Amino acid sequence: MSEEIKENLKQQSTWLRGLYMLMFSVFYSLAEIVLFAVVLFQFLFKLFTGETNLRLLKLGQSIATYIYQIVQYLNFNSDYQVYPFGAWPKGEPTELKKILKQLE
Repeated sequence: MSEEIKENLKQQSTWLRGLYMLMFSVFYSLAEIVLFAVVLFQFLFKLFTGETNLRLLKLGQSIATYIYQIVQYLNFNSDYQVYPFGAWPKGEPTELKKILKQLE
């Protein structure tokens, strides 16, 4: 094994990121379950009242943004550590907002 590979294997920051990635993978799974529940409740609310619930809309968007942020971190597209180490997201991802503005 080359010295470069040995040095890479000894980097504590990489192992720490791996630990965070494992933890965020669990959070991702939990967020999927919660998002499914929000989707189900929103459907039932629409079915019985004919309207969408504003609180569920906002919650669904923030969970979707949270999932997006987790995926960005897991794919090494971002170093931002999301909730519980960062703030809970509000609204659409900022990267998505930039892209949508460019398309206008």
